[in-house]
This record gives sequence, C-alpha cells and structure tokens, in this order.
Amino acid sequence: MLGPLSIVQNGSTLELPGSRKVRALLAYLALTPHAISRSRLCDLLWDVPNDPRGELRWCLSKLRALLDEPGRHRIETSGDAVRLELGNCSVDAIQIAAAAEAGIETLDVPQLRELSRLFAGDFLDGLEIDRSPHFNQWLIAQRRRFRSCHAAVLEHLASKLPAGSDEICSILNSWVELAPFDKRAHLALLTTLASRGQMADCEEHLATAAKLFHSEGLDFSSIRDAWPAIRNARRGTLVIPDHVQIPATPRVELVASESGPAAHASLAVMPFMLEANSEGERGGLADGLTHDIITRLARLKSFFVIARGSVFALAERNIGPEDAGRRLNVDYVASGTVRYQLHRILVRVELVEVRTARIVWAEVFDHKLDDTFLVLDEIGNRIVSSISSEIEMVERNRAILKTPNSLNAWEAYHRGLWHMYRFTRQENELAQHFFGVAVRLDPTFARAHAGLSFTHWQNAFQRWGDYEKESDRAYHAAGQSLLVDDNNPAAHWAMGRALWLRHRQDESLGELERAVELSPNFALGHYALSFVQSQSGDPTAAIGSSDHSRHLSPVDPLLFGMLGARAMAHVRLGQFDEAAEWALRAAARPNAHAIILSIAAHCLALAGRIDEANAFAASIRKTLPHYSVNDFLATFQFTPDTEAVFRQGAKRIGLA
Repeated sequence: MLGPLSIVQNGSTLELPGSRKVRALLAYLALTPHAISRSRLCDLLWDVPNDPRGELRWCLSKLRALLDEPGRHRIETSGDAVRLELGNCSVDAIQIAAAAEAGIETLDVPQLRELSRLFAGDFLDGLEIDRSPHFNQWLIAQRRRFRSCHAAVLEHLASKLPAGSDEICSILNSWVELAPFDKRAHLALLTTLASRGQMADCEEHLATAAKLFHSEGLDFSSIRDAWPAIRNARRGTLVIPDHVQIPATPRVELVASESGPAAHASLAVMPFMLEANSEGERGGLADGLTHDIITRLARLKSFFVIARGSVFALAERNIGPEDAGRRLNVDYVASGTVRYQLHRILVRVELVEVRTARIVWAEVFDHKLDDTFLVLDEIGNRIVSSISSEIEMVERNRAILKTPNSLNAWEAYHRGLWHMYRFTRQENELAQHFFGVAVRLDPTFARAHAGLSFTHWQNAFQRWGDYEKESDRAYHAAGQSLLVDDNNPAAHWAMGRALWLRHRQDESLGELERAVELSPNFALGHYALSFVQSQSGDPTAAIGSSDHSRHLSPVDPLLFGMLGARAMAHVRLGQFDEAAEWALRAAARPNAHAIILSIAAHCLALAGRIDEANAFAASIRKTLPHYSVNDFLATFQFTPDTEAVFRQGAKRIGLA
C-alpha cells in the first residue's frame, strides 16, 4: 500500500481488477481493524448512485475472486457488516503503523532500515477517485500519517548511523525532501555535510533552504544562526551563541548549561474540522472549540502552546497536522473533527508525537446536544485535561529512561514527578533531588519550585521529617515559585498547601482559589480545595471540588487523595455509609499510602462495617505497629466535633 497498490502471492504479483473502487475498497478494508457496515462503505465510495448496495456487492464479488483461497474466505460478512480477514498476510502499512504505535525510537538500525525499505512511494499512489469525497478525505489523511511515519523512521535511522557515512547522507537528503520545512532535518544534513568537509554544499543548501522557507513565510533564522556553530565545530571550535536556540538533531545536540532554560515540551492544536455531509470544513463552532482549547492549555502553563494565529495560518494553506507539527518544530500536535448527528455532537480528537509519528492518545466524545455551548464547554474540559495528562505521562516516562547526568531542567522535573507519584519516603527523596536539579539548571522554572515544595509538604504531612522544618521548606519553595511566575497555577497550588501546613486555612483557600481562577482546568487545584474544605471548611463544597478534580483528571496519580477527601467530607455530613464507599475506592488505588488506609479504616468503622475496618487497621499496623487515632488526627486539621466522631470509630477497631 505504500506506493501503487499491489498484492504478491507466493512470489507472484497478482493482476488487480481495473476498477478503482474495487481497489479502494480493498485498501480501506485492509487498514480498518474491525467490521464495517455496508452503509458506511456505500457512503465512502459512492456519491448517490442508483444502486450503491448493488455496486458494493459487485465489488465484493471481485475481491472474493481475487483473494479467496481453497478452504479460506478472506471477505467475511456478518449481517450488514463486512470485514477483511488478513491471517498469514503481511501488509506494509500495518507494519509501519504497528511500529509507530510501539515506538519507532525503540527500534535498532536493521529494523529501521527494513521499515525504510517499505516506503516505495506515497500511500496508495494514484488511487484518487472522482466524486468520492469521503474516500479522498480518508486517503489524504492516511498519506499525511504515513509521510510523518516515514520522516520519523528516517530521522531515527540517521540518529543511529555513523556520522559522515554515505548512507547517512542519503537518508538525510531523503528526510529533507520528505519534510522540507523540518528544521531538524536541515540542521542534521548541514552538520553531516560539514563533518565531511563539504562546505560548498552546505552554503548551497543554506541558500536554497532559505528561499524555500521565505517563500512559505516561515522563519529561517534559527537555522541560519546555527550555521556558524556547525561550521566552527568542523574546525574544532564549537561556539554556540547564548541567543541561538538549536532544535534537537541527530548530530547537533545542545546540552543545558547550569543557567540554561528548561526545554519545555511544545504543542500545536490545529483547527478542528467541521464535518458536513461531504468535505470537512472549518468555521463556526469548530473554530470556537479550537480557540477555547488553545486558551485553556496555555493557561495551565504546563508546556509551550503555539499561538492561535500560527496554526490557523497553516490550516488556511491546507497544511495537515503532521506537516504543521514539523514546520512549527513542536513535540506534539492535536487535531480533531466536529460532527453533528441528529440530536448529538461527536468530537474526534487525536494527539500525535511529531518526532515518532506515534498516536499517544485518541478519543471520541459523543454527547447529546441539549445546550450546544454547555456541551462544547464540557467536551473542551475533557480534551484539555486529557491532552495535558497524556503529554505529562509521556514526558515522565521518557525522562525516567535517560541517564541522570544527561537531564536538562525539563527532563529533571519530569523525572522528579515520576518518583514523586510513587508516594514512598525513598521515592520522595529521589523526587526532591531531581526537582533540585531542575531549579539549579533553570531557576526560573516555576513548576520545578512547586514540585520541590510538594516533596517537603509530603515529608511534613507523612511525618517523614521534622514537621516544622519541612513546613518551612515547603513554604520557602512555594514562595520561590510565586516569585518566578505569579500567574502560574502550580505556584499558587504549592503556596496554598504550604499555608495549610501552617494552619492558615483562610489564606490557604485564597491561594487555591487563585490557582483554579488562573486555570479552571487545573485538576490538582480543585483537589487541594477539596482536601482543605473536607476537614474544616464547607464539606458540601469539598464534595463538589473532589468530583470536579476527578472529572478533569480521572486517572490522576493523586486520585486516591481526591476520593479520600470526599470520604472525609461525608463523615462531617454524618453520611457514614457514603463515606465508607468512597474511602474503599480510595484505598483500592495501587499507590494509596497508610494515611489513605487509615481513612478507610475509620470510615468503615463509623459505617458499622467492623470486619473490613479491622482488616485495614491490621494492614496499617504491619508497617506502623503503634499507629493510633492520635496519629490520624494529628495528620489532619479537623474541628473538635469531627475529631470526636473519628475517635468513636477508632474505639470500635482498637485504634483509640
């Protein structure tokens, strides 16, 4: 499928039917992993013919004659659905898609070479069909997808080959040809040519590339500014001016200095397409949803988000998401479609890691269309939260695989998050170390200061260190975060929690409310509000904040805390059965620590579920033999009447 469609059986190339629609049907079935309804296939390939189902039956009969073998039917039909059975078959496009899903960056040189050989041409080269807009739209999207995969294969193959070899030159030229606006490709080619002493070729390439970028209205300055450093490296004097930002390339690697900025992950959200009965188009609510998502993601301040003007300008020129991602030199690209269907709205979203062409997250949001703007606000919330958490998870996992001494500030911060979310004393110490590395490498990194504050907060809360000293350190680190960026929601979140340690609840709530005011999609801000309110504030508000935090981040590493806060709020409302259920859910989380188990023990005891409560109490005392209700109450800041309620529960299970 990567090139003109062809089928090889036992070493012989089969003669394909002359009908384009038969070949298009074969390709679509091959690349769709599930059965497809006949009505969908008719909509895909026929533009209101006299008898679409009759034509579909004719096409299927041609495919059966081509593909069926003795004792094996490749075309499977069940009711109204059609499926292509591909057992014992090799499909080049499926191989590439599987490699991208698994991670192209994990493959070795022989595997990358083999994948590179599969790209014999564009996906289904020459198979456009007149008056079949749905198929052509699918075809264009797949071509963009596989071009991006091809570029990723070439990039990672070039990064693993010996510098200056003839093979790497050929690969880099192919990469530049395939992705002419990818700055990494140009820098890698310039570096390789310079290492071979081909300075005239470098100058010629610079001039040609500059004209190309300028013709498209794209900034070429970063490549031009990087050239002197590459040229000097050839002479043995690598000097990179401080103001030059060189994108990461296989042969030009900029190592963070002690004072260098954090190389934050970057994201472009391409304008969503409004799906009509034929071609997808932009405009209206789809553009509004895109703008809303960009704004909300930017307010999180978790990573760099490309401004609305740049992505809309590229979309106006019909530049697809993957190509736009490489032109903009970002790490991730999000794109999607909006479709109205009877009284429902369907929004499809996809998040792609640009350098590996891997889809890291995809989702379909299907809502009843009662109030358009409320529904779009709800969908926007879920999209923003999902994109943020998925990027954070990818960055954490990437950072943990790197050697500690090679981390820049951004990577050290995410390495710290990876350890922090293990919620043990030893892991918290490691998290503290890496957050310290991050703030040393970049003192202006507000979230790294906030992370450092959280590790000291944990030491105080869990009694892993001197309470007063750790509280002071948590407060100081939070203050540093605010000094760096007073508009960062994480800075106010850290300060709110640090003030709670100092028993300054009103000020704590003010900081936490400021955090969610700055970014309504900041799940941890809503959780921290729930945590504080569940003890001595408004318990009903605590339940609402807990629910909202879980809605924004349903698989959050701190989910046990969100659930536990709701359980404590129910205790204060006298709703012991509800408290027990929520506490059980909190304790069932895989990273729940002893304090969460203690919440479960006390709530179950208050609900009269003594056997279950005793089991949790026994589990706690395996690691904390002298644990009692006094330890539990010292951890939190309950009012006297609430403390009395918890003491009643503790008496029932021997924790008094």
